Amino acid sequence: MIKIIESPREGMQGVDNFIPTSSKVRFVNQLLKVGFDTVELGSIVNPRVVPQMADTMELISELDFTNSRSERMVLVMSRRGAERVAPMEEVTALSYPFSFTPSFLKQNVRSTVDEVYGTTAEVLNFCGRYGKKAVIYISYAYGNPYGDPWNLDLLLDWIGKLKNIGAEIIPLSNVSLEIDAAMIDEVFNAIIMEYPDLEFGLHLHHGQGDWFSKADAAYLAGCRRFDTVINGFGGCPMSGHELMGNLATQDLVRFFHEKQIPIPLEPILLSDAIMIANEIYQ
Repeated sequence: MIKIIESPREGMQGVDNFIPTSSKVRFVNQLLKVGFDTVELGSIVNPRVVPQMADTMELISELDFTNSRSERMVLVMSRRGAERVAPMEEVTALSYPFSFTPSFLKQNVRSTVDEVYGTTAEVLNFCGRYGKKAVIYISYAYGNPYGDPWNLDLLLDWIGKLKNIGAEIIPLSNVSLEIDAAMIDEVFNAIIMEYPDLEFGLHLHHGQGDWFSKADAAYLAGCRRFDTVINGFGGCPMSGHELMGNLATQDLVRFFHEKQIPIPLEPILLSDAIMIANEIYQ
């Protein structure tokens, strides 16, 4: 079954002008009706770094979950964030961005690989304690622009370490690094063969418009979990590089329709969500 994870959080964090909380509530409430496997509501992050997410807790408190079957996920960046969010009944999943790229961590989050690995373990512990799903992203999973060591064996080794501390859902992100379909094919074939019991996902950033071949490579290699953002907005504000677009929800929907692969989204409700997105992504 195809899982589509919609992230208004990632889309909105790249918007300079602060979006009123009431507009966010209207938009996210609509997304919760569409049929996405997961909707990422927001993030617990320093508001000086990502001011658009300063109202995440208020947003969550005002959402209506009664007619939604979607998981409700929040991104956390620290143990304190996980401790704050994990007990909340409104939240069913926590995401955390792990990286084994030392230069990225040092420059952008002032941390080390060992420290973020330790935080990952703490996030997993909180999720286990409160019955939440843990989604552990690997940033720069396909290489990095910093000159740090990267190879497929190193990626496999770190996936094994994440599995050992309890990670079961591991989407792979390229953040601000352009990758091609051949790289995606190589990585997903290797990781799925090595760890068939884990759930891997594609979190694709791209700037060249060649999303189709990349999504196709992931799907053919066995990936069934795809992160999207309506209109492809957003990116990582802490990458140290120019923001790149996300895989657009409309593009992925068209991809599966062309392949005649069923997806669990309601077209009319999705169209309504796209209309709202066009209003707030200014």
